[in-house]
Amino acid sequence: MSVDVHQHLWTPSLVDALRRRTRPPYLDGWTLILDGEPPYEADPADHDVEIRRKRNAHLDLALVSLSSPLGIEHLQPEEAWPLIDAYHADARALPAPFGAWAAAPVTDPDPVRLSHALDQGLAGLQLPATALGDARGLALAAPLLDVLEERGLPLFVHPGPAAAAGGPAWWAAVVPYVQQMHAAWYAFEAFGRARHPRLKVCFALLAGLAPLHRERQLSRGATGRGLVDPDLFLETSSYGPRAADAVIRELGIDVLVAGSDQPYAESAWPDPGDPAQRAVDHAVRVANPGRLLSRKESHQ
Repeated sequence: MSVDVHQHLWTPSLVDALRRRTRPPYLDGWTLILDGEPPYEADPADHDVEIRRKRNAHLDLALVSLSSPLGIEHLQPEEAWPLIDAYHADARALPAPFGAWAAAPVTDPDPVRLSHALDQGLAGLQLPATALGDARGLALAAPLLDVLEERGLPLFVHPGPAAAAGGPAWWAAVVPYVQQMHAAWYAFEAFGRARHPRLKVCFALLAGLAPLHRERQLSRGATGRGLVDPDLFLETSSYGPRAADAVIRELGIDVLVAGSDQPYAESAWPDPGDPAQRAVDHAVRVANPGRLLSRKESHQ
């Protein structure tokens, strides 16, 4: 089963809910207004379910999620929940090949509401890296992570809001997003894994290439030389063979999963028709996502 674990799709209920708002984040027609960023002109075709379904006809499963850079998860509960409920309502009804990650406000980590969403067949939970980059953030999210661990379902860590700094259009994706993911990777290792020993976690965009700093980490007193956590996965969005190869050299192939970040990017993974890449492609698109998404019941 060929899987893409990282896509975004603004469903009709979410679009309507964003258009009803009068302060960021909100939509004015198809213009997205965020705090600290210039208006973004979205293409309606990118969020047309039928167009996207045809675009993904080669996949058996494409997991969509709430766009965490919008900052919805960081809103106060009375603002966040209507948007998240609208997203969940449509996400559960998406046609094949789509599935969806659940969402939750980090300002109201409600395990009961998360359990209800997961009962509807959602694949796991996405949270923004901006909420998981230190011990305090992980402690606040712990009730949600406990639910996932008990059910054997994964956490997907995705970049959160990134205020524009007056740079070029690519700045947010290359600088703050990468920094956020780097912090979340090391925070989970330092503070999260001991609290959640059986939790499966998938980090977007190769965790900001955080694993490549392992030599420096070890030189500064970290332990665990040569150890790989088999339940920490990295997805490949916006990276190609060179970055992926470096991560494979550090962690092995078994923890990489394919993600495209549609509609904001397309998969840069090598052509699956290349015979030299066939085994690697099967691992990243089929075997490893299967292990990430399979239910692994906790024995706590």
